[in-house]
Amino acid sequence: MTPSTTPTTASLTERRPEVAPDRLLAERVPPRHFAHESFDTYRPDTRYPSQQAAVDRLREVAATLTGGSRPGGGGGGGLRWFRRKPPAAVPAVYLDGGFGVGKTHLLASLATAVGPEASSYGTFVEYTNLVGALGFRPTVDALATRRLVCIDEFELDDPGDTVLMSRLLRELTDRGVALAATSNTLPESLGEGRFAADDFLREIQDLSGRFEVLRIDGQDYRQRSTVTDAPGLDDAAVRAAVDGVAGATLDDFGALCAHLATVHPSRYGALLDGVDLVGLTGVGPLRDQDVALRLVVLVDRLYDRDVPVLLGGAGESVLFSEQMLGGGYRKKYFRALSRLGALAERGRAEVTPAP
Repeated sequence: MTPSTTPTTASLTERRPEVAPDRLLAERVPPRHFAHESFDTYRPDTRYPSQQAAVDRLREVAATLTGGSRPGGGGGGGLRWFRRKPPAAVPAVYLDGGFGVGKTHLLASLATAVGPEASSYGTFVEYTNLVGALGFRPTVDALATRRLVCIDEFELDDPGDTVLMSRLLRELTDRGVALAATSNTLPESLGEGRFAADDFLREIQDLSGRFEVLRIDGQDYRQRSTVTDAPGLDDAAVRAAVDGVAGATLDDFGALCAHLATVHPSRYGALLDGVDLVGLTGVGPLRDQDVALRLVVLVDRLYDRDVPVLLGGAGESVLFSEQMLGGGYRKKYFRALSRLGALAERGRAEVTPAP
């Protein structure tokens, strides 16, 4: 990066974005990270046939929604014990698999194949935030104008979200809207370990009964175990790397975490408007789960926008405690480590001179 003549003064903690409801709707498209991806750019690992099976099934779904021939069966991606659903008028597919196997790539590819005017794309959190911003009925009415609603990172963190999303999806499918979702948790296990899921079993069973599950096996292409072992940068090196760089921000990690508590998660994307590089000093362990979960949302927005990060202090490997990584939100934390590790690797590559 070429430094400008003006010292860097930008800070995320100085930003308090306001987001109009219309923008929340307009942003329901595949994130920049996947803007140029398609089924053709997905490279199935031949060691895992379920990856190619998922691509084939999603191509069929896209053809169905865009006026192509209706599929005559197939799909399932290797989930042998899951009972085949009979053909339905409205497709609803659920991509289940580990981290880094390409679920989001395929979901974005499906939305792209159906078209931006006919599809809506967002994370689970972004849809719950949309309901909070617009109200339930306006959200249903807005999404019902689309042929397809794509939901990335489907997770249920509390009973309220369970009831809300179950009702939202029920009303959308009743109005003929197709669904596609990704998660690291099978539909019938959503909410497990986080709240008294048994009390909401009917809602969870209703959700799981609406989806055809496509299992996607494979390994994390980001190689999280390697990336997240990288040490943090020296804080002085982070400051020097962002100084005078257009589009760069610099913040103390603790101060940023405190600031996130004052910004609604639906605005974390707007918090990153115009940001091309994020520098953080003093990165260290997170003690509070609420703080950790807010950071997870910010990492998702950074990853969506392909924003590299520079992590000073201890780096990303110490962020989440063993208790967090073994608890009910562990899959969120591991996803954040996988994504943040990849962004930090890019950041290090940008500031490290080539040999």
